[in-house]
Amino acid sequence: MNMRAVLLFALMVLLILFTGFTSSWNSALFILNFGLISAVMALGVNLQWGLAGLFNVGIMGFTALGGLAVVLTSVPPVPEAWEAGGLRVIAGLALGSLTLATAIYTRSKMAMGNARAAVTLLMLGFGFFIYRYVFDGGVEAVESINPAQTGYLGGLGLPVILSWPVGGLLAAGAAWIIGKTALGLRSDYLAIATLGIAEIIIFILKNEDWLARGVKNVVGLPRPVPYEIDLQNSASFVERATGLGLDPTTASSLYVKLGYSFLFAAVLILLLVLSQLALSSPWGRMMRAIRDNEVAAEAMGKDVTARHLQVFILGSAICGIAGAMLTTLDGQLTPTSYQPLRFTFLIWVMVIVGGSGNNYGAVLGGMLVAFLWVQVEVYGLAFMQLITAGMADGSALKAHLLDSAAHMRLLTMGVILLLVLRFSPRGLIPEK
Repeated sequence: MNMRAVLLFALMVLLILFTGFTSSWNSALFILNFGLISAVMALGVNLQWGLAGLFNVGIMGFTALGGLAVVLTSVPPVPEAWEAGGLRVIAGLALGSLTLATAIYTRSKMAMGNARAAVTLLMLGFGFFIYRYVFDGGVEAVESINPAQTGYLGGLGLPVILSWPVGGLLAAGAAWIIGKTALGLRSDYLAIATLGIAEIIIFILKNEDWLARGVKNVVGLPRPVPYEIDLQNSASFVERATGLGLDPTTASSLYVKLGYSFLFAAVLILLLVLSQLALSSPWGRMMRAIRDNEVAAEAMGKDVTARHLQVFILGSAICGIAGAMLTTLDGQLTPTSYQPLRFTFLIWVMVIVGGSGNNYGAVLGGMLVAFLWVQVEVYGLAFMQLITAGMADGSALKAHLLDSAAHMRLLTMGVILLLVLRFSPRGLIPEK
């Protein structure tokens, strides 16, 4: 890192410390954790866009798959649901997959013509009705088991931290499917395709209750750190907190958030080191050459589509890991929270502000924009109260401005993006 990057990261540290001293350390640690997760996600997008020039606006879908991995990995299984229809659901999914695989294989072995089209449609149609007959009955049975509390199959009951790499694997699998079908498209069509597939993933999460309760949400997810109430009931912890002059309730909250911070920081540092090694390797130089001139790279014998698929899978896997970390921090899976504003626009702002093509820039952008996203809600209302202080009570303009304070986040993100593009178009830490 150069001196400019060091100073910017030092400024970021001062902003978090300033929040701790002027507001509360709980708020500062929340911003830190949110910023660390955002930095991981920005690293994944920077790998795709900054290194390879792939315009992916389906970040929301890969993030949601990471959240789903937390449920499938860490939640205990629901025995009653498995007994009622679990095996039938699995059998239905297997039949659906077998139908697709058989149709694809048969189609590849037949000569082009009407006969191939007719056989393919017949196989898909017949397989679809069998799949729905088996699958729908199992789903109905599973979702009827105590729907207020469960109504889904549950997970494997494994430690929640294992769900982070599982989230990366789920996102990587989805990226492989998307990449095989969409990476041959032009960049604007690729953006439309990734956005559409992300919406399909969210639609499935919202409507397939047997999978993760749909919009009824899965709450009370396991945690990799202790619960605050357990710490408060621990005599040794209370004694240590009191010895430091802290209230045990506040101390327990800070302890838990610090535990998350160490875990998230470890993941970020590991991914940053790997990303830097990839960037400076022959593979990284080849990816930048493909990004800058695909025709020239292809003329030199490089398989552009295969390399695009590689980097698309890697970047999406990192987004999946970040999605699993975020759901672990929230403690619940809420499909309705996966909004394009939060997981697409905001991450792209982070990458652009930080510096596309520079991993340190992506990390800085993630931390800085996350800080502003959280704090503008507080400072925006204070700013509106300040400029309306001299207005008469009951004024329509005053009421309108105060009501508009909730939109200061969007205004701030737009202003920051415009300022960076005007005065530092390559980001705060540009690519070398």
